[in-house]
Amino acid sequence: MPALANYLADEFRAGGFPDEDVHVLPSKSAESEDIASLVVTYRGDISSTKKAILLLAHMDVVEALPEDWERDPFTLIEEDGYFFGRGTLDDKYGTTVLTATFLRLKAEGFVPSRDLVIAFTGDEETGGTVSTRSLVTEHRQLIDAEFALNADSGLGVLNGDDEAVSYLLDAAEKSSATFELTVRNPGGHSSMPRADNAIYDLASILKKIEAHRFPVRSNEITRKYFEMMADASEGELADAMRRFAKYPLDEEASDILYRYPSQVGLTRTTCVATMLTGGHARNALPQSATATVNCRIFPGVEIADVENALRKAADNDAVEFEVLGNPFASPASPLREDVLSATRKAVHALYPGIPIIPAMVPWGTDGKHLRLAGIPTYGVNGWFLRPDEDSSHGLNERVSVKSFFGGLEHWNIILRELAGR
Repeated sequence: MPALANYLADEFRAGGFPDEDVHVLPSKSAESEDIASLVVTYRGDISSTKKAILLLAHMDVVEALPEDWERDPFTLIEEDGYFFGRGTLDDKYGTTVLTATFLRLKAEGFVPSRDLVIAFTGDEETGGTVSTRSLVTEHRQLIDAEFALNADSGLGVLNGDDEAVSYLLDAAEKSSATFELTVRNPGGHSSMPRADNAIYDLASILKKIEAHRFPVRSNEITRKYFEMMADASEGELADAMRRFAKYPLDEEASDILYRYPSQVGLTRTTCVATMLTGGHARNALPQSATATVNCRIFPGVEIADVENALRKAADNDAVEFEVLGNPFASPASPLREDVLSATRKAVHALYPGIPIIPAMVPWGTDGKHLRLAGIPTYGVNGWFLRPDEDSSHGLNERVSVKSFFGGLEHWNIILRELAGR
């Protein structure tokens, strides 16, 4: 991260940004690795009284095992209409298009009507617990803004014929919290089974958690999402979306949405078991068994309330709960007409007429830290993908060449719309 941050800093300086507006901020990750953030300010009209717009992306990527890939994951390769390589989607796409757009605007002599500030973080893929939080606490004066635009979120949707069908503008994210549940037991020899068994007891607890449904919730964003997505859906799903948008307490509609993995997370908090360990020897009764349960929490729901609900569902006072890391709840961002309008113009420049749909994503980005710090954040990146093309974090990660160059024009239009004079 320090090497990449300094490389990009040199590119900005070479492109005409003065030293005092380019800041490489070194720090240590939670694992004591050297990381860094990069903050670059594009100075606006000095007569403007408007607060800055913050532009967000992250420089780090998830690990990739070269032996598993068809191509070297750390070499950018153009082939068959795609750019291949780790980060081509998540999120070197974001850092590249924002950097290129700043350099383009500067070269064209563009003077924004307000400051534009890039913030590239260095540990988003490991929780963003250091670089992003330090930006909103130690370096708030560098990144303080009226709102933020996130280049790690927002998505154009293509169908199987590569035709654009919709654009999802992200205005909210679910928070993530992970719990470890442990059951302990004296154990003993496997030839003398006990009435209580740590593995069986934990299995019973997990079945109860599996059966638990968190209360239905909605907000302005999810109701608008379901209202508009109903027109692009069919059958019982479209009907349930339409009914839920009008009346979220419609139990039949929410029950139908519960059956669709792609939709259930937009209607409530969800928790699911993801890992399981237990026992210590093949011929011994288990002395402990542990399950990892990952929760994706609806905006406005507190972490403690989720833990209390899990404890109640488990219905076993002997089970030990441990919260991993330092999770926190993050609010939704209110919809802004200026952001919607600018995004609409950018999207329709390439794909006329498709609907712009406000959305809440069931995963997390650095945006959750900004929202918690009082900076509304909106995912408006310019990529367009088919559902089967989303290879983020996966093998042979790739983005179409068309989508990449379209993203450059997408950001050029958005920034000129929101900060043009």
